[in-house]
Amino acid sequence: MATLQRKVSAPHSRIHTLREPKQPEMRFNAVNTRSVRLAVSNDIESWLILAREAEPLFGPMAEVPEFKDALAEAIAGKQAFVSLRDSDEFPSLILGGIVISKEENSIEWLAVSASARGFGIGGKLLETALNHLNPARPVAVQTFDSSVPEGLTARHLYQKFGFEERQHMGPNPAGIDTVLMTKAPCSQPG
Repeated sequence: MATLQRKVSAPHSRIHTLREPKQPEMRFNAVNTRSVRLAVSNDIESWLILAREAEPLFGPMAEVPEFKDALAEAIAGKQAFVSLRDSDEFPSLILGGIVISKEENSIEWLAVSASARGFGIGGKLLETALNHLNPARPVAVQTFDSSVPEGLTARHLYQKFGFEERQHMGPNPAGIDTVLMTKAPCSQPG
């Protein structure tokens, strides 16, 4: 599967992790979040709302047909996961989403809504993604450079899960410097 970002930007760019300062006035109660599940086609419109929120740091997505097509492809291929708000009024409001590529063994897209940060949703999404990737191969993610303050929380999350910075990848479609981080393969018992 082609990555989401490769369909909308330069071939070396992938979609990156978003993390901005918390906005406490719109926070959800942790008990109002569901666990992570596979995304379904009915999630696409809510996912595009999250993508619009991420655009200042990721670059254009929500109105880009190739992004929508790639998202639909990831959902159909069971390579997209979401965390939803548990609400009767908004049953499919996406708090966060992650897309993986099993072929590339990589994280292709991860974002958590500003209104839902601080409840561990990013960690749950990343854990779910890693459980669906091959632990015997390195796992890659392109994320923000350490010089990007808005990306520090994302970098810490990846580091917590064992990712290490490998190389500079240049600016993403929003013009923000990025790096490649990888998680080493797990040792196989002999």
